[in-house]
Amino acid sequence: MSSLPVSVPIWSPHCLATFSSLKPSFPSCFGQSRHTASPMTAWIVLPVSLSAFSITGIWIVYAMAVMNHHVCPVENWSYNVTCTEEIARPGFPKTCCTIQDIPLISKCGSFPPESCLFSLIGNVGAFMVVMVCLLRYAQVIEHSHRCWINTSALVSGCTNALGLVMVGNFQVDHAKSLHYVGAGVTFPAGLLFVCLQCVLTYRVAVTALDYWMAHVRVALAAGALVSLVLSGIFFIHESFVLQHAAAICEWVFTVDILVFYGTFTYEFGTVTNDTMMVGLQQTHHHSGVMMGGAAGAMTLGMGAKGLKSPGGSSTSTHLNCTPESIAML
Repeated sequence: MSSLPVSVPIWSPHCLATFSSLKPSFPSCFGQSRHTASPMTAWIVLPVSLSAFSITGIWIVYAMAVMNHHVCPVENWSYNVTCTEEIARPGFPKTCCTIQDIPLISKCGSFPPESCLFSLIGNVGAFMVVMVCLLRYAQVIEHSHRCWINTSALVSGCTNALGLVMVGNFQVDHAKSLHYVGAGVTFPAGLLFVCLQCVLTYRVAVTALDYWMAHVRVALAAGALVSLVLSGIFFIHESFVLQHAAAICEWVFTVDILVFYGTFTYEFGTVTNDTMMVGLQQTHHHSGVMMGGAAGAMTLGMGAKGLKSPGGSSTSTHLNCTPESIAML
């Protein structure tokens, strides 16, 4: 007969002493390793994907619209009041253009099949924008910077995403009012978001590289501001040339904002599980959701600690110390 394995009592002096002191050796009593908040470097893919997917997508939409004779190419500056019906030549752009053929981004995505891709880009891009805004919001809080600027940046970023959904799903030639409402929301909200993020970048900057990134973002924000203002000024004129210039400025603004979102790759390499928890807990706190039990204790621990120690997670460990929970282990 084989001998039964001898089990070590859970109330052994070694385990009890270790449990009471809450030292890192505690989990070794149960054959478990201690959880550490290692950087989730996979998050660096999110900002890059947002920029690459959106910029590539809108240029594909533009190319499809040009080839399908729905808009004129951006290098065309000659427009007519009216045009006679011309025979479409596959693979060649239109030769006679009117003001309806100006290659505004919204105009490029007005008709199928490119309108389908345009809606997809708007919806997917809006989702990724919200994810970037939430992670950045939590990351700034994690560095003990709880301020109205960070909250305003989160609100403006989510508003920008809402406007993107409206722009992408309500085409300008089929639902003009809703489309213009979406454009009137997403452009100013996007500009406000990048401006607030410039301020936050300076606030949390520590190294020379951090300040260099802040300077780059200021340059991008300045370019976005100038291009948006010029686009609005040119758009209200009836001149064909100025309308075409407004379209170019709109393209510059959109690409500029998307490149700005891509720069968050610099910070997202340090996102950890604790960063995610900070964002979720703060979101629940502001929405009035009461978190109890261990989650509430973790919220208090996060709020007291604020700034993580380099390369690790928060040092506060909250455990349920009742005998029943130990017996379950």
